Amino acid sequence: MKFFVDTAEIDAIKELNDTGMVDGVTTNPSLIKKSGRDILEVTREICSIVDGPVSAEVVALNADDMIAEGRELAKIAENIAVKLPLTWDGLKACKVLSSEGKMVNVTLCFSANQALLAAKAGATFISPFIGRLDDINLDGMELIEDIRTIYDNFGFKTEILAASIRSVNHVLDSARIGADVITAPPEVIKKLASHPLTDAGLATFMKDAEAAGIKIV
Repeated sequence: MKFFVDTAEIDAIKELNDTGMVDGVTTNPSLIKKSGRDILEVTREICSIVDGPVSAEVVALNADDMIAEGRELAKIAENIAVKLPLTWDGLKACKVLSSEGKMVNVTLCFSANQALLAAKAGATFISPFIGRLDDINLDGMELIEDIRTIYDNFGFKTEILAASIRSVNHVLDSARIGADVITAPPEVIKKLASHPLTDAGLATFMKDAEAAGIKIV
């Protein structure tokens, strides 16, 4: 499974990238706003840090303008994935941009039917939003499972990018089902390393090492 980090904060991306935990980055207008930086400037810097896909989202609503914005974003770097909303206009833009050889991430997916359309339109990634479905008492993981089944049934190459990840359990469940990628905030990715028994065991080892006068260097 590939790990994308869902942020536009440069320091957080660098920290995770240095540990080998970043296969790509996803951004959106809300994350760009939070960073306080110009979209082209911060996206260019992210692309210089990360080798994998960096999703940059259009802000237009009609297909022609989405295509124009997507082409402009794709000029930033070779690893840009143009992020498009799962609307009819977004699907039209996806078909054009993917036919031009550009990576496309179709976002805001909330149904398997939407995911099927995105694959037909040539999307590189489909981003089903797990947490937002959970928020309205639906099971986001059922959507991931349905998309996995459909894509496997028909051999679609579109990668399932589980998004709106809120917890370490979301990551685990996505991995079990077979999502190709998860994108999560830096704090969720870092929490994957945490376990109370690890902390307790380490405390015991350190106490015994001190008592025994163990030194390595």
